[in-house]
Amino acid sequence: MKLALLSDIHANIQALDACLAHARAHGAGRFALLGDLVGYGADPVAVVEMVRMLVADGAMVIKGNHDELAVSPPRQALTVGDSTAAWTHAQLDSLHLEFLDALPLLKQDDSVLLVHASVDAPELWHYVYDQRAAGLSLAAASKIPEVRFVFGGHVHMQTLYYRDDGPTLTRITPMPGLPIALPPKGQLLGTIGSVGQPRDGDPRAMYALLDTDGNELTFHRVPYDHEGAAAAIRAAGLPLFFADRLCIGR
Repeated sequence: MKLALLSDIHANIQALDACLAHARAHGAGRFALLGDLVGYGADPVAVVEMVRMLVADGAMVIKGNHDELAVSPPRQALTVGDSTAAWTHAQLDSLHLEFLDALPLLKQDDSVLLVHASVDAPELWHYVYDQRAAGLSLAAASKIPEVRFVFGGHVHMQTLYYRDDGPTLTRITPMPGLPIALPPKGQLLGTIGSVGQPRDGDPRAMYALLDTDGNELTFHRVPYDHEGAAAAIRAAGLPLFFADRLCIGR
């Protein structure tokens, strides 16, 4: 079974459509969406509807911080992320909002644990940017029976952290399209990047494909109509910054 791991879609239906098509063409039989379905982008309704369809076909979905913001927007926008929460909330109907509100913070699937941010207090949305944060997340995951692999998003970057029997974590920057063999022992944590808002200077969408039969993980980059996604943001009257960043991957 090949499981497609997608995170941080951010209401970018163009990027989501491209990644789903790419994953299916590469044999994906199941999908996992790791939060931040909405926020920043112009198409929250289309994205949530697509995700609900995937859930009907057996997809796993967890909650991200922007999903939580969309359900309960702050009265005062204090961060750039807060600035589209009220707009997103207004676009979604009660069914969409109930769907987002009911999403879990963690989801276990055999030896795999899915989380948006860190397993260490997932409701606090800690960023897993380095070995220290990855270690805290893996330590929390170790308390859950059978879990060896943790996959999350939130940081909008593609990175792997691996620990054998010792305390040292090795950080790996994966090459797109190059399969990585899953270790027979030890722990592995991967941040799978962002479908809808890459931030590494490359506008191509990000996702990963986990092959549980072949015991390998492949990170992918997928071209998509980022100009169309940017135009939709401008047409919606959202901040121009959110459109401009799509074209430069920032």
